[in-house]
Amino acid sequence: MRILILGGTEFIGRTIAETALADGADVTLFGRGRTGTDLFPGVPRLIGDRDTGDYAALADGSWDAVVDVSGYVPSQVGRAMDALGSRVGRYLFVSSQAVYGATPGAGEDTPRLAPERGTEEIGGDTYGPLKVACEDDIRARYGERATFVRPGVVAGPYDNQHGFTYWVRRAAHGGRIALPGRPEQPVQVVDVRDLARLVLRLIADERPGAFNANGPADPVTLAELIAACAAAAGTTPEPELVPVRADAAPRFFPLVRPEEKWPMFRRSAARARAAGLTATPLVRTAADVLAWDRDRGEPPLGVGFTAEEERAALAGA
Repeated sequence: MRILILGGTEFIGRTIAETALADGADVTLFGRGRTGTDLFPGVPRLIGDRDTGDYAALADGSWDAVVDVSGYVPSQVGRAMDALGSRVGRYLFVSSQAVYGATPGAGEDTPRLAPERGTEEIGGDTYGPLKVACEDDIRARYGERATFVRPGVVAGPYDNQHGFTYWVRRAAHGGRIALPGRPEQPVQVVDVRDLARLVLRLIADERPGAFNANGPADPVTLAELIAACAAAAGTTPEPELVPVRADAAPRFFPLVRPEEKWPMFRRSAARARAAGLTATPLVRTAADVLAWDRDRGEPPLGVGFTAEEERAALAGA
C-alpha cells in the first residue's frame, strides 16, 4: 500500500505515519520540512507549502491513497487535488465534527453547516463551514473515492492542542483541583492511535463516505475523565467547583463547555466502530500521555489555569 500523507510530522499525521509504517505501508510525506526532521529516517519527504500553493513536489509519483491531515481551507485542498489529479486512488480527508455545529447527537447523515466560501480566515465561526467546503470539493472531484473522517477531541502522546494533557497532568499532581465546569458534563475524546487505525482500515477496505471518530467506547462525564486520569497516575485529587471570570482564566478552558454545547460530546461513532474504530481504554490513554508528558519535562501548555490562576480560583471558591 502506497500512502501519501499531506502533513505527517505532528500529532495526528505523525501517528498515522507511525501506524502505517508499522503495518508495512510505503509512506511518503509532504510538508514544509520545518517540523519532525528527525522522524522516520528513510521515508521520502516532498517539500512544499500549502499556504503559498507550492505543490511542485507532487508533480510526479502515484499513490493508492492520500491522507490529508493539513487541509483547512478550500484553496489548500483544491490545489492539492489539481497537483495530484488521477495519480491517487483514494482521497481521505481528516475533517472535523465542527461541520455539524452544535447539533445534538449528530451522526454522519446529519445536515452539516453551510459551506464557507467568502473567506478563508479560520476562526470559531468559520472553521466548521470551511471544512464543509473542503469536503464538498473533494466529493465533487473524487466521488466514491472520497472518504471523510470527522474526529471530535483527539487525545494521546504528541498532542499539540493539550486539552486532554492538561487534565492528565493536573490529576497527576493531585491535591485540590479547580474545576470550572459541572462534573456531570459529558465528554468525548478519541485516542489518536484509534483514529490512525481507523484511517488505515478505511483505506484498506476502500470505504467511501463519512465516519465520526469518537471515544471512549462508553460515555463518560468530566468527573469520570478526571478520575481516569488520576487512576493512571495513582493519585487521589479533590476536584472543586469554581466560578470562571474572564480576567482570571482568559484562555480557552480544555474540555469544559456550557450546557447548551454539551450535545457536542454526545455524538455517535457507531458507523466508525462498525468500520473498525478501536477503543483504547481511557485509563490507558491517560497513562501513555502522562509518560510522554513527563518524558518531555512537562513544558507550559498554554491552556487551562496556570498554577497562580488556580490558587486564586480555589481561594475564591
